[in-house]
Amino acid sequence: MKHKLLLACIVLCTSLAHSQNRKIPVDTTITTQHSVTINGTSINYTATTGTQPVWDEMGKPIAALHYTYYTRNNVRNRAERPLLISFNGGPGSGSVWMHLAYTGPRVLKIDDEGYPVQPYGVKSNPFSVLDVTDIVYVNPANTGYSRTIPETGEDVNRDHFFGINADVEYLAEWLNTFVTRNNRWRSPKYIIGESYGGTRVMGLSLALQNQQWMYLNGVIMVSPADYRVLRVGGPVSSALNLPYYTAAAWHHKALPAELQAKDLLDVLPESEEYTVNTLIPAIAKGGFISDAERNAVAKKMAFYSGLNEKDILDHNLDVPTQFFWKNLLKENGGYNVGRLDSRYLGIDRQLFGDSPDYSAELTSWLHSFTPAINYYLQEELNFKTDIKYNMFGPVHPWNNEDDNTRENLRQAMAQNPYLNVLVQSGYYDGATTYFNAKYTMWQVDPSGRMKDRFEFKGYRSGHMMYLRREDLKKANDDLRNFITRTAANDKSAKY
Repeated sequence: MKHKLLLACIVLCTSLAHSQNRKIPVDTTITTQHSVTINGTSINYTATTGTQPVWDEMGKPIAALHYTYYTRNNVRNRAERPLLISFNGGPGSGSVWMHLAYTGPRVLKIDDEGYPVQPYGVKSNPFSVLDVTDIVYVNPANTGYSRTIPETGEDVNRDHFFGINADVEYLAEWLNTFVTRNNRWRSPKYIIGESYGGTRVMGLSLALQNQQWMYLNGVIMVSPADYRVLRVGGPVSSALNLPYYTAAAWHHKALPAELQAKDLLDVLPESEEYTVNTLIPAIAKGGFISDAERNAVAKKMAFYSGLNEKDILDHNLDVPTQFFWKNLLKENGGYNVGRLDSRYLGIDRQLFGDSPDYSAELTSWLHSFTPAINYYLQEELNFKTDIKYNMFGPVHPWNNEDDNTRENLRQAMAQNPYLNVLVQSGYYDGATTYFNAKYTMWQVDPSGRMKDRFEFKGYRSGHMMYLRREDLKKANDDLRNFITRTAANDKSAKY
């Protein structure tokens, strides 16, 4: 009888142990040792993954942010070694994308153009920038393994996290703690953000400087989303899409033979010039444009986009990107093209329509990224948890009010002569187009007095240009050169 009671107690205790609330540790670290060969040189490095709290004004934890931090071993002077702080976007996206496909020491197992390969997994990244900079990948609240913590009962104060300005404010405070804990105050510092992360790092540039007294050497925007263009509509927002239409149509051989005979980089300047000097003014005239000018513009837009001239006229010259994705190849295979990377093709229920049924490129990426990040963090970096890794987390509704991030970047650059900006975009990105990124770069500093501190690099792929192996190398080389060139090297910070 005693044995049966003992067995029952053991079973009950085991059951209770496995029925604990599923939650992430608020403050923890796990460290592992690794090596990678980058550009022919073997590099030993330490990977530290874990969580660090976000605190409220009273010092109470209100969120636990998950991060992964890579440091090169055997560095003589850590103070001289740069630190790259990496964010993705969404808002609501985990840091998985650039972490496991661009700058980190391990990348997805995919083919050379970026398509999934089974069995899923990871491999060494021979082009990682870990040779020249340490890197930390940060998951904002509710993305990746990061989670908010209820402050009163079961409630979370969403105003602390889920909006442009709130996001910038708490992340700047979190980074202050991270830099202090890891003794990186003397290091040259860079922040890199992809997509919405571009908005985030523009805002962080000034918040870190003026609220945390942390001065940066560089801001890198990868396929940046500038909502002061994307969500306002109007002639500029609409017209800026045309050079992207040209690029995507050129890739699919949907342009007239005269343009297809040229290289992409010879065609795009023509489309850009037409956009700025003719298309923006034409759309600005609205219904008061003359019939002759309207027809001439529609004809030229068809020439540079691969779309039907009548469809352009039916849209009053203002052709939505969704219509382009759906209809570019309607008469040539009947595929839709991807939003974030228009090299990808999808199949819809019917040919007729104004927008695709789904995003062909995103479903393709989730095939490989989701199993890879779960495997990598749990099995190679030994971060064990039952919490789900949120590729896209619950952060909406998101407060987009009072977006002054573009002006924030200008102020930060004006106040800090060390601060330089690199913009990287894929020509086939239809969500945050390369020409929109150029336009944002032009608008940051209307005076033009700091334009020598801006640099734009384009690639023959999409939103995540690094998925294509050729661009993975080129983009990392561009980033490596930018970091090496802009580290202070004992130069005085003065005009």
